[in-house]
Amino acid sequence: MAAEESGGKFRENMGKTLTMAFIGLNLLVLGGGVFLVFSSSLGYKEPVSTEEDLNRELIEFRKTLRQKPVFYTMGAFNTNLDGVPRKLIRIEVNLEMLDEEGFEEVISLEAEARDAIMKILNATTYSDVETVQGKLHLKNQIISRFNSFLDKGVVRNVYFSDFVIQ
Repeated sequence: MAAEESGGKFRENMGKTLTMAFIGLNLLVLGGGVFLVFSSSLGYKEPVSTEEDLNRELIEFRKTLRQKPVFYTMGAFNTNLDGVPRKLIRIEVNLEMLDEEGFEEVISLEAEARDAIMKILNATTYSDVETVQGKLHLKNQIISRFNSFLDKGVVRNVYFSDFVIQ
């Protein structure tokens, strides 16, 4: 009987010890998680930039805007517009690039660039481009599509040197 009593107390003590160990382990893991969240988000401090640095960057940006723009002529596109009756569009696109780095990037991605313009034109209807506002909207679509897939270059403007619909 004494052995049964000491075995019961041993199990009781062992149960309390394991419970305390699991509580301690949970608190330790919880504390580690709180530390990681704090150090990765709440404890993050942005690097301080001085007004001098910002002014220097602004001056450099303005210099790039004043540089002579670089033009790239993509050649003529002949494709159908969307809608009924079918209309054929012939368009020649000239891209005004911000710098020569963007010019070189467009040359290297010419197939993707031509494909992007073809997709835009094929999704356009005659009523979309028959007005001046429609043509301006088409220019903005081309600019935004190009700037979305260019890494280094920036398309400043698009010019149409040939625009025929029949």
